[in-house]
Amino acid sequence: MKFRLWGRPSSARTQKIMLALAELGIEYEYMLASATMGPNGSVAKGGTPFGIVDTPEYRKMNPNGTVPTINDDGYVLWESNAIIQYLGMQYDPKLFYNDDVRLFASAARWLMWENNQLIPPMHNLVMHLIRLPASERSATKANNMRLKLIEQFNIIEKQLEETRFLAADHWTMADIPMTIRCHRWNLLDIERPEMPNIERYYADIKKRPSFATISDPSMHIEG
Repeated sequence: MKFRLWGRPSSARTQKIMLALAELGIEYEYMLASATMGPNGSVAKGGTPFGIVDTPEYRKMNPNGTVPTINDDGYVLWESNAIIQYLGMQYDPKLFYNDDVRLFASAARWLMWENNQLIPPMHNLVMHLIRLPASERSATKANNMRLKLIEQFNIIEKQLEETRFLAADHWTMADIPMTIRCHRWNLLDIERPEMPNIERYYADIKKRPSFATISDPSMHIEG
């Protein structure tokens, strides 16, 4: 098989690539790899990592020792949002950004926004709600991250007043990371305001066949 993906099924960044490949209908060999989690959960709670990422062979591909990494018939790439953009340009520009450079840029900015604005507070919230041992959790930090996430999701809520999907009235690559973030947002057992546009959007993205890639209950929020 010419396409390989190194990653962890419960990793949000890896799930982005799983969604992208599902949208494109690309078959691939899945190489389980991770330093922080494994089949039995977080290393912080005594779980055993999948490994591989610290081997010389992997570090030659990805010097960061992170996931995901892909090998597409000899072309190696890491960094999830770069991989999404590559896959769209390489395999289906029409699907991912309507083969339009301005829509590509509009969608790409949401990839960057998700990376910068949503991942940090969501990661820290999950750490203090679920992943850290109880003795190391902070209710104050968790609440601060909850409020920060509400602030950020309100930006999405307002955007969805203007467009049915994130970057346009049709699905684009911008909706790949947001599918995962909205799904995890709904899985979190926290107090939040009603956001009807996000609820409508979440219902829409769940209808896409690719959503089955990340809907397995074993891919829980701890990942």
